[in-house]
Amino acid sequence: MTKPTRIAFIGNSLPRQCGIATFTCDLSQAMADAAEPIRTSIVAVTDPKQSYAYPEEVIFEIREDEIEDYVTAARVLNESRFDAISLQHEFGIFGGADGEFILALLDNLRIPVVTTCHTILAEPTPSQHRVLQKVAAHSSRVVVMAEKGRTLLTEIYGVAPQKIDVIAHGIPDRPFHDPDIAKVERGYAGRPVILTFGLLSPNKGIEVVIDAMPAILKQSPDAVYVVLGATHPTLLRTQGDSYRDGLRQRTERLGVDHAVQFLNRFVDLPTLLDFIAMCDVYVTPYLDEAQMTSGTLAYSFGMGSAVVSTPYWHACDLLADGRGILVPFGDSSATGEAIASLLGDDVARTAMRKQAYDAGRSMIWSHVATLYLESMAKARAAYRPKLVSDLISLRIKRPPQQTALKLGHLHTMCDDTGIFQHAVFSVPDRSHGYCVDDNARALLLSSLLSAVGETGIADRMTASFASFVEHAFNPDTGRFRNFMSFDRRWLEDEGSEDSHGRTLWALGACTLFDTDAPRRRWASALFARAMTATLDFRSPRAWAFTLLGLNDYCTANPQDAHARMLRVRHAESLMDLERRVSKGERRWFEEGLSYENARLSQALIITGAATKVSAFVETGVATLQWLMTQQTGEAGQFRAVGTDGFFEIGQAPKLFDQQPVEATATVSACLAAYEATSDKTWIEAANKAFDWFTGSNDHGISLVDPETGSCRDGLHADRPNENRGAESVLCYLISCIEIGRANQMLRPVLPRIGVRQLS
Repeated sequence: MTKPTRIAFIGNSLPRQCGIATFTCDLSQAMADAAEPIRTSIVAVTDPKQSYAYPEEVIFEIREDEIEDYVTAARVLNESRFDAISLQHEFGIFGGADGEFILALLDNLRIPVVTTCHTILAEPTPSQHRVLQKVAAHSSRVVVMAEKGRTLLTEIYGVAPQKIDVIAHGIPDRPFHDPDIAKVERGYAGRPVILTFGLLSPNKGIEVVIDAMPAILKQSPDAVYVVLGATHPTLLRTQGDSYRDGLRQRTERLGVDHAVQFLNRFVDLPTLLDFIAMCDVYVTPYLDEAQMTSGTLAYSFGMGSAVVSTPYWHACDLLADGRGILVPFGDSSATGEAIASLLGDDVARTAMRKQAYDAGRSMIWSHVATLYLESMAKARAAYRPKLVSDLISLRIKRPPQQTALKLGHLHTMCDDTGIFQHAVFSVPDRSHGYCVDDNARALLLSSLLSAVGETGIADRMTASFASFVEHAFNPDTGRFRNFMSFDRRWLEDEGSEDSHGRTLWALGACTLFDTDAPRRRWASALFARAMTATLDFRSPRAWAFTLLGLNDYCTANPQDAHARMLRVRHAESLMDLERRVSKGERRWFEEGLSYENARLSQALIITGAATKVSAFVETGVATLQWLMTQQTGEAGQFRAVGTDGFFEIGQAPKLFDQQPVEATATVSACLAAYEATSDKTWIEAANKAFDWFTGSNDHGISLVDPETGSCRDGLHADRPNENRGAESVLCYLISCIEIGRANQMLRPVLPRIGVRQLS
């Protein structure tokens, strides 16, 4: 088995104040210090409304309640090519119900995972049971810190026992010490010291030891109980320091306030070890047995402290066979008697300390790191990459209150002229200027957002897209120009037939859906001027784009007979192509496949549905069914027809380069087929095409950044195209709107709302 050399940890990280943060950083450092050359990094989870000055080892920060961050973290980890992942699982540190947001990360991770379970509940709720089961299912190995954990995982959660490793909580490697020497350095010379440390919260049972102090002081009048640790940050934010204040008042009522010290601070490791070294008895009076792991217990036990503890699971495991004393939960009398007996018997206390120290040698961090590396080696040996068909979609699952799309990259790509064509990585590329194709798509996006009641694109931006389209129209030719340089010079008198048709499509949507009445009238008037030119077009895609625009234009302008005539003519032209070209099971409009293929089928489907010509719908659906056979990979994933030379009859489609425009066209066409037929398999097909964006593709790589809404320009044969141009981001956002609406309502993605009042 090959041990990993690049490891990423997922969990909390210092300087966040919590036990898992300490554990994550300690284990990461232990692996980095191992004899083998190992590089470690951390993906840190940050609690709401907090920020931390994370060290450089933290390569990504997940905001606990932002599910998009979990999705992005999976992409960051996949692309960084780590050998293994160490996940620290605790229900309370991840977002969603019972921490279910971590599943969004695990669903899309393509690296073997070793999960450390810090909490395993014997009586979980159905939700807790489901979440932990799924976490375990996504993990190649699962680590527990006590045998009780293995039993619970096996019997309650159904985890295979051979998948589970028992590895103790790590501890620092310190020599066996003399508490009296350490007391001098801390100012406690001559006093018996009882210690509890850790983040303070009501479940720690500190009041039980306080109630025991009168009995302890009778035996050892100079004894002092030191409660070391800050109030738990979550408790502090919600209740302030009321729990600590209540404990202080308790000491005053019992008259033991002189013998109880509250040190309200989160201490660094060297300071903590100094306090452990000086204590005579360490006590963990936790109130609940369902404590699978206690770092405070592990540290104190492993350094050779005499321990008195309640019988929670971790304590039962460590303190068996006389290595410590167990007392009943909440029993101050038994607690006081156990502590007093140890303070009064130096021989017994020293023997217990040595027994604990010897047992703790197997828990030092260097040894624990070795065991984790062995577990990761097993995980890598057993790991089988997910089939593309098994990849779960990375579609954004926004909380109900968060409905806005992420439009950050779209805004980056725009200036007061319009939207730039291309980008170098995520930086707009001015050298290629602008084109009407992309500005029309941007105007279409704005119109679709209006249609579903979403906001996000400022009216100023929509106006700039419309202005670009207006300026692109050349009245001398009746055609739209396409390409414009950065210095605002048109590079042609007229653009392609396809760009003209695509612009008409955007104008039709603007005519029907734009929220601004004057702009609707502008779009309608310009559409009427520009549509006649399409009578002479020979491009099937230009016909299709024009039909998509006519669908909305005719809804808003049912009295326009010329538009109705043009609509039937272009649909019949597509029908004629299909009749002449199709042979046998091969139902298509052309001898080969080109780009935005599904738009041809979509145009016939929606035209047939609107005009009630069933032949249009039948041909559109049949051709789309055949196209889907050409756009499906061996593992069932959507596979966009590659642009590296389109195929002819008898040849398989080219695999690469695959581009977002194909996935978006297919999403739209499949949803149109569902609207026309009510066949829900088309919803499934639309989802599969959308999943291409988010990881269910030939490379298993998500193309999108949910934080900014950017989208890579496609897939090369060996890697994704890292540039994020206008066409890609617009295609992705358009598909987000359409697929989101369809999945939410399970009905037509853009329901026709009748003739808008055009006042």
